[in-house]
Amino acid sequence: MFKSVSELIDVDNFKACLKSYGAEGPFDHCVIDNFFKPEVAAALEAEFPGFDDEVWHQYDNPIEIKKVSNIWNTFPPLTYNTFNVLNSPEFLQLLSDNALGGMKLYADNGLNGGGWHMHKKGGKLNTHLDYSLHPKLGLQRKLNIIIYMNSNWQEDWGGSLGLWGNETDEKPGDLEKSVPAIFNRAVIFDTTQNSWHGLPEPLTCPDDETRRSLAAYFLCDAPEGVDERGKALFAPTKEQEGDTEILDLIKKRSNVQTAASVYGKK
Repeated sequence: MFKSVSELIDVDNFKACLKSYGAEGPFDHCVIDNFFKPEVAAALEAEFPGFDDEVWHQYDNPIEIKKVSNIWNTFPPLTYNTFNVLNSPEFLQLLSDNALGGMKLYADNGLNGGGWHMHKKGGKLNTHLDYSLHPKLGLQRKLNIIIYMNSNWQEDWGGSLGLWGNETDEKPGDLEKSVPAIFNRAVIFDTTQNSWHGLPEPLTCPDDETRRSLAAYFLCDAPEGVDERGKALFAPTKEQEGDTEILDLIKKRSNVQTAASVYGKK
């Protein structure tokens, strides 16, 4: 199994793509195609469990319909090893040196919110801000990396990652960029810049297809006065605006104490 980053990814390609980090808005990000070496990407896709596997935790409510798993012990060997490398000091240093000017980054070895993600037909994720302060480590969430693992995916099925401008701290502005979920494409972005993102339009893929991704999040020391929100803050879609039940759901979903009570349908 892999012991270094260079066995997993093309480091030269990684560094070259990171040169574009922060060059465009609405917040600092970059897109890296062919992220994993081809044979690694194919094997990682093959290790994903089926949609109905018991490993999944399901979110099924009006603002998010998806399945996730971050339980290390259930990951097959290659997936386990891959997350281990993505959380390694070597990878964090590459990220920091080539995107953040040497800022100290920390791995989240618990993969809080990360791991395997999967959406089926009808799946969605309202535009949202990720948690601000890690609910257990007290560190600020700084960077996301999401790698798409759907070799059969067609763009007209939806599922592109939308990046929105910031109208206020509580509301996204206009959709400014849409990043298709192309196989073996990684998206890295800063989560501290009122970074509204999501895929609020339900997927239209065939019943036997899924949108799959790997996700890891990287942390930094929390600055003074940081927002202490420990869960994601969602925005209603245009159709949901003014709906008091949806607004109550969003409020509960953003609170560490009440979020679990609204993950699924009642």
